[in-house]
Amino acid sequence: MSFLNFLISGISLGSIYAIIALGYTMVYGIAKMLNFAHGDVIMVGAYVCFLAVSKSGLPPVVGILAAVVVCTVLGMVIEKLAYKPLRQATSLAVLITAIGVSYFLQNAALLLWTPNPKIFPALFARTVDGKKVTGFQLFDGQLRISYVTVITIIACIIIMVVLTLFTSRTRTGKAMRACSEDKGAAQLMGINVDTTISITFAIGSGLAAIAGVLLCSAYPTLVPTTGSMPGIKAFTAAVFGGIGSIPGAFIGGLLLGVIEILAKAYISTQMSDAIVFLVLIIVLLVKPAGLLGKKISEKV
Repeated sequence: MSFLNFLISGISLGSIYAIIALGYTMVYGIAKMLNFAHGDVIMVGAYVCFLAVSKSGLPPVVGILAAVVVCTVLGMVIEKLAYKPLRQATSLAVLITAIGVSYFLQNAALLLWTPNPKIFPALFARTVDGKKVTGFQLFDGQLRISYVTVITIIACIIIMVVLTLFTSRTRTGKAMRACSEDKGAAQLMGINVDTTISITFAIGSGLAAIAGVLLCSAYPTLVPTTGSMPGIKAFTAAVFGGIGSIPGAFIGGLLLGVIEILAKAYISTQMSDAIVFLVLIIVLLVKPAGLLGKKISEKV
């Protein structure tokens, strides 16, 4: 039964990685750039929700919506100020800019909220006989599942399905796919490439806010560097599944979460991160494009 507990925890953590990875993979698939500030947008979303719920006393739903709105706007501002001027720049220039934006957000958070850890409120709990209950038990208490775990897994599946339908059935989604294939040809067909990329950043940043709230609900310690390591691992998950592929980001995130939790449980807590990255290296050696990635041939 302990293995089942670990497996469910791994799927829950993997679902958070998958939601973050979906933002990475959308931005890369369309803008062909790696937004390493994405992990820090997660942190901003968590702080906004924390302030709305703990300091202002607003309902959790309002706090989550506030986080999504703030992060969506923040993503569009970052894209307009930091990345749009670099459309024709080299990949190295964009990468250095992304790292600079990441450090800017972290240091801004240090100035605004100090490095002291904040205890994130229990958003997903119900009151029974005057006590807060955060989950339920099965098999005479041998299997315990928190409400956060259930909500995280359901949210991840819904987001993945909605994004898949959005990119394949809507006008904006088709414009995104066209920009992903060839920005020049898409522009000739009347698609506003800049607007499409801005929408992509907005969606990715909104997903980052949801991931930040879910992450801090499951692991309720909030600091200005909260999003750094989950951001790196989510990027790893996107590469693992095949960056640019929405189902690939979903599968990569789930597998990464399960591998990490099982490694912590059965091998070593200290070595779990190293094991995760080792698995990634092995997968990329066997299948360089990732599990669901497509190998693209370029003309020279």
